[in-house]
Amino acid sequence: MFHALILAAEDPAKVNPVIPHTAEIILGLVAFLLLLFVIKKFVSPRFEALYAERTAKIEGGIEKAEQAQAEAQRTLEQYKEQLAEARAEAARIRDDARAEGLQIVEELREQAQAESSRIIAQGQHQLDAQRAQIVAELRADLGRTAVELASKVVGESLEDDSRRRGTVDRFLNELDAVAAPASK
Repeated sequence: MFHALILAAEDPAKVNPVIPHTAEIILGLVAFLLLLFVIKKFVSPRFEALYAERTAKIEGGIEKAEQAQAEAQRTLEQYKEQLAEARAEAARIRDDARAEGLQIVEELREQAQAESSRIIAQGQHQLDAQRAQIVAELRADLGRTAVELASKVVGESLEDDSRRRGTVDRFLNELDAVAAPASK
């Protein structure tokens, strides 16, 4: 056992199993440097290119989104302007329709008033004509009745037309004279 201790003291690799041999360290270092060179020469540029491409796509997408947002904002402004114009146009049409409606109502009112006046005038004319006809009929009836009564009272015949007319007209004129102050 003593002998193993001395051998172990002379060769440190045998003493500590964790520390690798120098050849392995050099081979590992060469392999690492070779791997680093391959990564730096071939892999890293591809990653950089993919990264740059992806960055460009993202920035392009952001730019497109900003352009789309600006276009949407312009479209919204145009829509708001058109909506405001449409509302103004609707208000103008509504006001025109109200004014036209009032004008039509006024014209209809004037037409109705004119028609009413015409109907009243026509009715008044008919009433005057009927009154004149009734008065003429009543005068004739009253004249006949008066002649008959006068003939009975006087006892003589009033058959003569001119005499009878004169008597009847005088009687009716006296009645009109009495009725005229009473009606005023």
